[in-house]
Amino acid sequence: MKKAIRLFIQGTVQGIFFRQFIKEHAEKNKVAGFLRNLEDGRVEIFLEGNTENVDAMAAVCRRGPSHSNIRNVEEKPERLQDFKEFKIFNF
Repeated sequence: MKKAIRLFIQGTVQGIFFRQFIKEHAEKNKVAGFLRNLEDGRVEIFLEGNTENVDAMAAVCRRGPSHSNIRNVEEKPERLQDFKEFKIFNF
């Protein structure tokens, strides 16, 4: 079964390493979607794929790399958008 979610992450997460960490794990978990920094300092991450892969990837996003400081994660269910890969978007 397929699933899509959108995460909004607050904390020390807008560095280049955070984005690359998420992209590498998304590819490893076979999850498509995107990541982008928001002007208010949060990071938005859209994930879609098999339910168990999306759930595993959401756990990675909540944990982040060792140097990140994640203070809050807001998760919203989404409709599937049929992304083919995971991309990093800039402002």
